[in-house]
Amino acid sequence: MQTFQKMQALTNRAKAVDRKPMTFLERIYLWNILKGMLITFSHIFKKKPTIRFPEQTRTFSPVFRGLHVLNRDEEGRERCTACGLCAVACPAEAITMEAAERLPGEENLYREEKYAARYEINMLRCIFCGLCEEACPKDAIYLSETFTPTNFTRESFIYGKDNLLIPNPKTEAADLAKAKGM
Repeated sequence: MQTFQKMQALTNRAKAVDRKPMTFLERIYLWNILKGMLITFSHIFKKKPTIRFPEQTRTFSPVFRGLHVLNRDEEGRERCTACGLCAVACPAEAITMEAAERLPGEENLYREEKYAARYEINMLRCIFCGLCEEACPKDAIYLSETFTPTNFTRESFIYGKDNLLIPNPKTEAADLAKAKGM
């Protein structure tokens, strides 16, 4: 009792515990059950936080990072020069590439003398950090505002150059507009 008086003198927060017996309503917890049911029924009339995905889409943040895209220049040539900076910057080691030399007559396909003959991103490893986008000196890769689609096999999550490359603006203008969502 003496320690209780000392504690009350220091903080003025200590209260003695009331040990009176519970009433009949308190023992059957009826009031607590009714309060819980009122809270549950009040949620029926509130706005639902879920959306119906195929019909409705959610608005994303302006800094949302989605699917990777390999970019082309204005003339339709690939921007990637296979420098490997994106693969080195990737903390998950999801990017693999092989470089090749441009052959005579391929000036309209590749921007520089060196290009990426094989460019793959393992989307199961990717953490969508955006470091590959920041490391690229040629603005060849960027993260778009689209979701990564779902698949049933692991092999379908390894995106090759044919899946990542944006359509040619000169020869495939309709496909480019469709890819950009226009």
